[in-house]
Amino acid sequence: MKLSVVGCGYLGAVHAACMATLGHEVIAIDTDKAKVEALAAGDAPFYEPGLPELLAEALGSGRLAFSSDIADVKGAQLHFVCVGTPQLHNEIAADLSYVDAAIDSLLPHVSAGDLVVGKSTVPVGTAERLAEVLAAADTGALLAWNPEFLREGHAVGDTLHPDRLVYGVPVGTNGERAVALLDDVYAKTIADGSPRLVTDVATAQLVKVAANSFLAIKISFINAMAELCEATGADVTLLADAIGHDERIGRKFLNAGLGFGGGCLPKDIRAFMARAGELGADQTLAFLREVDAINGRRRVRMVELARDECGGSIAGLRVAVLGASFKPWSDDVRDSPALDVAEQLHLQGADVVVTDPQAVANARAMYPDMSFADSALEAADGADLVLLLTEWPEYVGLDPETLGGVVRQRRILDGRLALDPIAWRAAGWVYRSLGRP
Repeated sequence: MKLSVVGCGYLGAVHAACMATLGHEVIAIDTDKAKVEALAAGDAPFYEPGLPELLAEALGSGRLAFSSDIADVKGAQLHFVCVGTPQLHNEIAADLSYVDAAIDSLLPHVSAGDLVVGKSTVPVGTAERLAEVLAAADTGALLAWNPEFLREGHAVGDTLHPDRLVYGVPVGTNGERAVALLDDVYAKTIADGSPRLVTDVATAQLVKVAANSFLAIKISFINAMAELCEATGADVTLLADAIGHDERIGRKFLNAGLGFGGGCLPKDIRAFMARAGELGADQTLAFLREVDAINGRRRVRMVELARDECGGSIAGLRVAVLGASFKPWSDDVRDSPALDVAEQLHLQGADVVVTDPQAVANARAMYPDMSFADSALEAADGADLVLLLTEWPEYVGLDPETLGGVVRQRRILDGRLALDPIAWRAAGWVYRSLGRP
């Protein structure tokens, strides 16, 4: 099939390359000409394992092209909308201007029988409104919603081998046609065993935000338990292991620490709350406010722990921060807990040096007043305190003796509960973490 992908950010670039890998002819569109030129040359504008190789393969096959001219979508049977829905400035609601602009730009170029497929994460009710826009323009095109479930660092695998495909389609023959077209797009994925769920459009819009909210609840729950563990001398890691054996609960996402960040979970749960309020059901999701608050408290607690370890003040001390991205295997620093803590320590007078395997450039652009290093040993040189805030394998695998040879004082705070306390203490380090005695 010939497909178009509108939006070449994280979602769109990965989706376009994967669709070409599945054998489709794909034209990917973005208004950012510099981004389009980079992608057309095979250079991904962000770090994602496996994407450079996939781009090279897809571009080399001739099945993938990038353009800044929306008219190039002409002739495609199916148009994926993959633009961002960031949080509105000074509000918790989602900014839908990019989605609206994408649909408006498509109107002159879609034909009767075409299928416009939203993949962006939007508040429920958005798709219904956009379907009315398509109908009012008399395009004859249909609209469906096919939410994405990408994990940064695993996006290629999550696209090619998703744990589920969800089609939100209208009722009747239009819905049947939409399902048939999507089945053609994902034929290989379905044949490989990925389950397919066909729902109404409203349900499809709710799936992603409901899933993200549930994951956020699990993370904030175990972090609330970590607060209790600190007050009682209990060990939150052992607690998580114990309750995780209950198959109704499970161990995944019960990892206490600094909390979640990035461009999805925080803004999605806030937009979910905002939409519930618009629908007159704000009390239904009131518990998500505490989920968000617990998550924010972890960052404050890490700063407090740093001060406590340094006698009440970190002013004038050299602090090494290992990690800038919100999670390993990503260069994404949006709402990064690690950078948030680093900034607070910097504002309180510490000489903070941040390092990260992939995210230093993005972090420096966001916080030009802070210092950055290319390696953990460089960042920790002469440090009075080391903080592990993003659990990259190279940091988790650091040798305590080697790192101890460059610091001024052997003091480490484990913000991700990723290190072995026994090994670090045996090497003469003062080891502290969130939720452990």
